[in-house]
Parts: sequence; structure tokens; C-alpha cells
Amino acid sequence: MVPTLLVAAVVGLGLGAFLQKGRFCFVNAFRDFFAYKDYRVTKGVIAATLLTMVFWGIAYQLGYYQGFWTPGWGLTGLFGGFIFGVGMTYAGGCASGTLYRAGEGYLQFWLTLLFMGVGYAVFTAAFPTLQSAYFQPLTFGEGLSLFTISPIPAGLLAVGVAVLALLVYATLIGRQTNTAKAEERSTVASVQLTTLLAPVVGLRQFASGTAAYFRSLVQAWRNPIAASKQPWDPRTAALGITAMAVLWFTQVSIVGITGPEARWTGYLLSQAGVDAGSFEYWGSILFQGQGVGVTVDMVMIGFVIVGAAIAALWSGDFSLRVPKRRRLPNAVAGGFLMGAGSRLAPGCNIGNIYSGIAELSVHSFIATIGIVAGVYVMTHWIYRDVGCAI
Repeated sequence: MVPTLLVAAVVGLGLGAFLQKGRFCFVNAFRDFFAYKDYRVTKGVIAATLLTMVFWGIAYQLGYYQGFWTPGWGLTGLFGGFIFGVGMTYAGGCASGTLYRAGEGYLQFWLTLLFMGVGYAVFTAAFPTLQSAYFQPLTFGEGLSLFTISPIPAGLLAVGVAVLALLVYATLIGRQTNTAKAEERSTVASVQLTTLLAPVVGLRQFASGTAAYFRSLVQAWRNPIAASKQPWDPRTAALGITAMAVLWFTQVSIVGITGPEARWTGYLLSQAGVDAGSFEYWGSILFQGQGVGVTVDMVMIGFVIVGAAIAALWSGDFSLRVPKRRRLPNAVAGGFLMGAGSRLAPGCNIGNIYSGIAELSVHSFIATIGIVAGVYVMTHWIYRDVGCAI
């Protein structure tokens, strides 16, 4: 148990520090892309997810893993994910982003965490009804990971999916780059040639950008103390997040945030005198009939906040920040929707978009569509007066 708790401390501290240094928030990744076509953080999210997928696939193939998290697939992921996506956009931070900002001293995000807890508690109270009226009719199949059913070796499958994703990304970038040239020539042949060459152009840009990134990384870290105090490129944070996720996968499970938070809610209520174990969702599902107590993943996400606080103090970013009154509804409503939506899906941006896609979970692919759609709709509502780029 002691070595496992040590792993929880190391992974939690590392994740918190990397999230804080890279400003690694899924709301920023999608909202900024939809609103401004700014995909700086989006590239970090893609890099972390694909790298984690490859290393998890290899670890699974070699037998160095502790299990997948694969809920049954169906429309619950789509509907619950949509609610979660709306909530995290309105709150201004995803599940992981809320933790690292709480560590930076933002009291608003502590309030968000509180109302996420309210969402978990309301869901738990309603779970018996939801089980029969929502989950059963909207769940179509047993949960599974493509790693477990594919005849292709898991490591090779992960590499193949990552390469395919890279080709799609390169094609989109290549088309965007060549659009102006094709329009200038205004001929059918030039347009067709531009379409055919888009992947090549995109791959060249990707290779050039990656080489420039690593050169800048080497240059920056010639003075490691100064570099450690500066904000990091999200891709740098992605490398660290991947390392922590691989360690956690080989020792405990996939990385999750809202599941452990829901357990924290039950545990804290039990300390206040509530018989949390008598509720089916807490007692039988989250704590699996083992009694309401502190689990290793609960310890890990507690250390995420500590790691973010240490990184913020080191960088001079830590400060107790009192939220403006006009931002309070965001924390209250957004937090509640995040808590309830993550249980209705089930899973949050980490459990579904990051870990879920990295483990090739069928449920998580569906939930990711719901989450991204929720962010898209909410972003357009928030920026309705000025419009969005996409």
C-alpha cells in the first residue's frame, strides 16, 4: 500500500505541475479553437492523447498494465458529455483545469469544485431512477476497448491510429495552407493538385514545426532554472503528462478526475454524518462495497492541487484571487453541470477525451463527440455578440 501511495503522490504532483506550467486546459483547447482558430493548446491535447495511446498500447501488449475503464456504450455518453461540455465551458475550466487553477489560488475554482460536489450528490440521490429510466434504455452495448478485441497487436494498433490521426491533421493543415494558392490560380487542375498534395504539404509543415519546437526547447533549457519559471509550451507539458499517465497505467489504472472527486464527495459527507455507503451509487459502484474511505485515486487528485500550487509558487503565479461577483454564476451553474454531466456520461474530459481515447474505448469516442459539441454550442452562445471563427 505504501509504494502505491508513493506512486499516487508522484503522479499527482507531476500532473499538477505539468498542467499548471502548460496552462493545459481542455476548455482553452476547444473554446479558443472555435472562437479564434487558436490551436496552441489543442496541439498539446492531441500530442498528449496520441503519445499516451502509443505507450499504453505497448504496455498493454507487454502485460504491464492494471486495467481499463470501459463503461457500456450508447447515447448516455453523447447526452452526458454534451452537458459536461456546456458546463465546463461556462465554468471556464475543465475537470483538470479546475484542479490546477484551484492550486494557483483561484477561489472561484474552489467554488466550482464545491458545486461539482453538489452535482455528484444530486446524481447519487437520483441514481436509482436514472438507472432504469436513463442508463438502461440508452446503453446499447457492453463497454470495451479496441485494444482487447483487435487482432492487431495493441502497440501496432496504437501506432497505426496515431499515424492516421497525424495524416488527417496534416491534410487539414495542408489544405488550409494551399487554399489561397488554389484560389489565385482559379483553375480546376490547380484545385485538384492542391487537394492531392495537401497531406504532403501538411506533413512538411508538421516536421518543420516539430523540429523548430525541439530546437527552441533545447535553447530554452540551457538555463533550466529560468526556463522552469517561465510558462511552458503545451506540447512540453504533454510530454510530462504522458510520462505520469504511463506510470499510473502500469501501477494503478487509467487517469481519471471526476470519478475520484465523486468519491471524495461521498467520503466528506460520510465524515459529516451522512450514511454515504447506503446510497447505491457510492456504496456499491464507486466504492464497490468496500466501505466509504480514501482510495488511492482520491489521494492522487489531491496531490494534483498540491503539485499545481508548488509549480505556481515557484513561477510566481500563486495568489489568492477572489472572484468577481459576475463570475459566481459561472462557478455555481458550470460546476453543477460538470458534476452531474460527468456522471450522466459517465466520465469527464480526462476520463473520456484523454484517457478514453488513449485506451480506444468505444464509449469514450461517443462521449468525446458530446463533450466537444457542448463546448462548441456554449462557445457560440458566449461569443454570440462578436461571433466565432468556426
